[in-house]
Amino acid sequence: MSIPKFIQIHALTSYPAALLNRDDAGFAKRIPFGGKSRTRVSSQCLKYHWRNFKGEQALQDLDVGKSFRSRETLARKLAQHLVNDGYPEKLVIAAVAALKESLLSGKKLSDNDFQKVLNAETTEELQEVRKSVHTSQLTVFGEPEINYLKEVVSDKLSHIRENHPEFWTDVSSADKKEIKAVLELLNDYKENDLKKNLKGLTLAAGLGAAMFGRMVTSDFLARGDAAVHVAHAFTTHEEESESDYFSAVDELRRDEPEDSGELGAGHINSSELNSGLFYSYVVIDLPLLVSNLEGVSRENWLEADRSLAAEVLQRMIHLIATVSPGAKLGSTAPYAYAQCVLVEAGNAQPRSLANAFQKAVTGHGDGILANSYKALASFLGDMDAMYENTNERKLAAVGPKEDLLSISGISSSESLAKISEWTGTLINPSVS
Repeated sequence: MSIPKFIQIHALTSYPAALLNRDDAGFAKRIPFGGKSRTRVSSQCLKYHWRNFKGEQALQDLDVGKSFRSRETLARKLAQHLVNDGYPEKLVIAAVAALKESLLSGKKLSDNDFQKVLNAETTEELQEVRKSVHTSQLTVFGEPEINYLKEVVSDKLSHIRENHPEFWTDVSSADKKEIKAVLELLNDYKENDLKKNLKGLTLAAGLGAAMFGRMVTSDFLARGDAAVHVAHAFTTHEEESESDYFSAVDELRRDEPEDSGELGAGHINSSELNSGLFYSYVVIDLPLLVSNLEGVSRENWLEADRSLAAEVLQRMIHLIATVSPGAKLGSTAPYAYAQCVLVEAGNAQPRSLANAFQKAVTGHGDGILANSYKALASFLGDMDAMYENTNERKLAAVGPKEDLLSISGISSSESLAKISEWTGTLINPSVS
């Protein structure tokens, strides 16, 4: 087939006795669907674990710029690195604070705030002015952006060293005229040049933002639309949960009761546990993924190098199938591989198969997995009959998958590795 625009990944994964994703009260997240309450895992939770997974097929192992998602990125990855390079801390804080104002609000560092930085002497005062380079909310910066901004700030600091050396040795000896001149230099950013240079960086916002997007209100930082669209996973059946009562034994009281005069547990509590077969759905917009990774327009994605996009896509197939949300690792070991991965490649508007489970599956007869396969196959067949299938499909599955194979038009189940390789050659035929 021709190079597709969309890859759709459907997965079924079963977890027993786990608490994968909690709400603010510590209970499992839920969603009502089809008149029944289902256990849910949020897309934010899934993306977090895919981004941060360390192991085979990890995104972090790709030799590309990272995305830093923090309120303290400018402090830790920019200001502290400049201080480590030998630049005076107060001057670095002021320079980065001025840069932050220009980048995120379009404003300038005020004379009053500049004076606070220069006059900070005590530990408490220094700690307070360091906060001036924190952002008010989580902000995503890419490693290429941070490296470029470090060059910009270091150039300004070097200029100050040459023309206003007292700021390098004893800032208290600087007069008002020099302080004003330095502040004007720190605030002097030509908007068009800075914006153009940031936009021209390859993978400017880093891999994470290229995949999952970046929301910004700044005129300088480019907003990035997510190329990977992730649905909330939910159980194909009605929620199944129970309250798990547990106790922690005080072992010294247990072994030496004569010293404490007491026996019994040192702590008692309860926690919710759930079990379920979860349906997951992910769409990868290939033109946008290539555009975000390579810095080209979406319209010109076929003319760009697509090798990195192919590698990202192949790894995502593995991550979706094998990486589990990580809550309560020590007490539930919630590690599970998907029992079914259906991948579709094509140009048509993507559509979820979640409505296959609008009527909650039951465990009667052949059990949850077999009944979920039947529900998925029936719905897929109805959709194909109504809209006609224009996608190419591959399936990796275990268990009673015969109905799904026959209705989907797939001849046989394949290994996940082969399906991953297939998706890579679809987007980048030169690697075949």
